[in-house]
Amino acid sequence: MLNSSYSPEDLDVLRCALDAWCAEKRIDIKSAEARFAASAALDLYQAGHTDSEKLLTAMRSHKGL
Repeated sequence: MLNSSYSPEDLDVLRCALDAWCAEKRIDIKSAEARFAASAALDLYQAGHTDSEKLLTAMRSHKGL
């Protein structure tokens, strides 16, 4: 299901996972690669990875990231 709006809690989960992923990869949060990862994180979040640790785990195993 496509979400057109996110709660502050949703955004916290997404940001926490993205920050951790960028730190692990040593990637600047403002880079094109981080923007691509953010897009993938949104897709993974919508697919049901709705806590930051599960989302980060899914990001780690996502092809292309």
